[in-house]
Amino acid sequence: MSAYRVTIGLEVHVQLKTKSKMFCSCSTDFGAPPNTHVCPVCLGYPGSLPVMNREAIRLTVTSGLMLGCRINPFSKFDRKNYFYPDMPKNYQISQYDKPLCLGGGVDIEVDGKPRRIGITRIHQEEDVAKNLHYASWSGIDYNRAGVPLMEIVSEPDMETPGEAFAYLLALRQILVYAGVSDCNLEEGNMRCDVNISIRPEGQKELGTKAEIKNMNTFKGVFAALEYEIARQTGVVRDGGKIIQETRRWDADLGQTFSMRTKEDAHDYRYFPEPDLMPVALPESLLAQWKATLPELPAQRRERFVREYGIPEYDAKVLAAEKAVGDYYETAAKLSSNPKAVSNWVMTDVLRTLTGKAIPITEFSIPPEALAELVGLAESKAVNSNTARDVFAIMLADGGRAKDIVAARGLAQVSDSAAIEKIVDQAIAENAKSAEDYRKGKAAALKFLVGQVMRLSKGKANPAMVGEMMERKLSN
Repeated sequence: MSAYRVTIGLEVHVQLKTKSKMFCSCSTDFGAPPNTHVCPVCLGYPGSLPVMNREAIRLTVTSGLMLGCRINPFSKFDRKNYFYPDMPKNYQISQYDKPLCLGGGVDIEVDGKPRRIGITRIHQEEDVAKNLHYASWSGIDYNRAGVPLMEIVSEPDMETPGEAFAYLLALRQILVYAGVSDCNLEEGNMRCDVNISIRPEGQKELGTKAEIKNMNTFKGVFAALEYEIARQTGVVRDGGKIIQETRRWDADLGQTFSMRTKEDAHDYRYFPEPDLMPVALPESLLAQWKATLPELPAQRRERFVREYGIPEYDAKVLAAEKAVGDYYETAAKLSSNPKAVSNWVMTDVLRTLTGKAIPITEFSIPPEALAELVGLAESKAVNSNTARDVFAIMLADGGRAKDIVAARGLAQVSDSAAIEKIVDQAIAENAKSAEDYRKGKAAALKFLVGQVMRLSKGKANPAMVGEMMERKLSN
């Protein structure tokens, strides 16, 4: 049976984080009633003229700089003509032969193997309206029409669904770090068109591609690619031919379906947008924008390891989301033990966020308060069990850790005389367990230590209890 090589390229559409649309002053806020954020410009009324959004240009260039692209000092806008109801003026303002950004790439790792996925271009355009389909009628919401959109076109460098998934995750991470977009898939901030083809192993020429439109989940992209690879392989092996077409993904059925034959560039009849001047980016302006770039996620991971002495695994988890990394770093700077802070964030904090299904920006315990709690545990003012009880109280009621410990009498008892008294009581009340330990049953010691912790209401220093209990029972 012949082997086939898979080639995958992605076109990622990202809504930019601006207050107004690309060519008018309408709001970009998500969730407004349909057709309330509209005006003559984004509705395509005759005689209305576009005005370029400077901030959108800056954000697209920032994305290019973060991704290692060459910034085109001279770019222009073009009209992409097509006749769908989602663009009432029957064309979309986009960029064709002179995009803002060229080249660049995204570093990924799949199964421990690093790869760099090249980027062909990043161009600026306006988003289209949203078609809404119901059982007996359809509608169009033009609130989205005209929202600033950048399209990031990858090179056909990916060969597996896993690589495509990793590319999308890494790309999203970089864009969120750069602050250019929220990349909220549920709100449609980030969408993806997938191009995929197969060819016999050894053939240099790429196969005929199919495009899967408007994917809005990364898992969906993975599943659609797995299906499409199997479909195309089956067609070719049965003697059929792949046609260039646009397909849609049905998540419920787990299949792709043909929508239309694929257009080529000449079908859109591109020509320069006559109502907009070209974009000229002087080197002085680019230098100014470069100076404001944040560190890349990979750079932050390396710095966390270097500055805070935490393992690479910890740094990878903490830097995965920018807001989580910000939270950790604020707390770590206030702590004498950044590793202990890392443990708390990766366990208790992230578990709470997952349970409540909230982002860390809505977490009720600020990083300064967590650092104080970690400090109490590190100084042995409270033991680990009590620290988690205090964490739960802070989570429910707020307040400072020190105040909670003082008000509720939760301070750890480390006075040897006081602990010895409780140890003696536990031995006297559990003579059989004490004798079992003397006869070699190690588990009995844990039971006796637990009894001391019960009698002390969890406040005894566990380390001191264990040492003292072992010493007394060894005599």
